[in-house]
Amino acid sequence: MDFSEIIKKRYSARAYRPDAVEQEKLDAVLEAARVAPTAASRQPFKIIVIHTKGRQEELSRLYPARWFTQAPLLICICVTPDSAWLRRDHKNYADVDAAIVMDHLILAATEQGLGTCWVAAFDPAAAREILALPAGVEPIVFTPLGYAADSAGTKLRRPLADLVCYEKWQG
Repeated sequence: MDFSEIIKKRYSARAYRPDAVEQEKLDAVLEAARVAPTAASRQPFKIIVIHTKGRQEELSRLYPARWFTQAPLLICICVTPDSAWLRRDHKNYADVDAAIVMDHLILAATEQGLGTCWVAAFDPAAAREILALPAGVEPIVFTPLGYAADSAGTKLRRPLADLVCYEKWQG
């Protein structure tokens, strides 16, 4: 599958089979995340791999949708903002780095035939407790990781002309 196919095939799966994810596929997905570009190559993140079997009730505290814990794995990207690059105006790039890492991860998962769904609407307090996050570490995004039991619907995307400006902002 070439890159254009992967980015068009990726969708937010909201149903998962209980089948285990092969270690080679998990390793490929994690490696894609590891090599993702981050600001000044700081890599201010950790990837937490969570096995869901027997933990569905506890993990549903993070996000209550049933499908969230159907996959055999959950992945969380956490950042340490204190180790992230700061732009001259003090804009911290930790969240941007986490987004790039998760994007690489979900595209690699698609290439491996795995389903994902970007979840930012989780309970951060529950995440801190369940993942035993120390002070200074922020959970940014989760995704289930497994074999999808649904299929992609129609993706609604705005036309390119609505999204691209040349030379300066055009409203």
